[in-house]
Amino acid sequence: MEEASASSFKIILGSSSMPRRKILAEMGYEFTIMAADIDEKVIRKEKPEELVMAIAEAKADSIVSKLQTTDSEPMNAEPTILITADTVVVYEGAIREKPSSSEEARQFIKGYSGGQCATVGSVLVTNLKTGFRKGEWDRVEIHFYEIPDETIEKLIEEGVVLNVAGGLIIEHPLILPYVKQVVGTMDSVMGLPKAPTEKLIKEAL
Repeated sequence: MEEASASSFKIILGSSSMPRRKILAEMGYEFTIMAADIDEKVIRKEKPEELVMAIAEAKADSIVSKLQTTDSEPMNAEPTILITADTVVVYEGAIREKPSSSEEARQFIKGYSGGQCATVGSVLVTNLKTGFRKGEWDRVEIHFYEIPDETIEKLIEEGVVLNVAGGLIIEHPLILPYVKQVVGTMDSVMGLPKAPTEKLIKEAL
């Protein structure tokens, strides 16, 4: 049953994030990738839940308008599902996006050491054929042991923490030993919560 339904529609993942690709592939879907060219910094909301939903919407709008100008094949019998997502880190009530510098990344990670933060992530599914669009958000709390300074320096040197919200990458082998507790799912922290994504794809079809 799954096989038949999986091949009767196309999926576009509106993100170039490696963890999101990995999660969607783990869910058993084949998909193409299309990144949205938007300036996330111009989208501002007070609440993290509203911000991640607004950014996922903006990404979807950007990709839809790109497809309208470049898509030569008509939207034929096969429905196409577009998935967009966004994640921010919330620390002591403040929203954190990607660090603007190594110094800011260092400050972010030092703050998590022996403390806690949360990720708020959104997923938005659009059926490009019917126009159906629905999204959900998810919150996960992460508690840390003390993170040694040398570990923080190694992470910054490597540079990958500069490309993720809040400089937070808990699945990284350097950080994983210092993660005390995750209240919620790892896939949500990594950028694509599986359960809501699965549910929304089914609803969109």
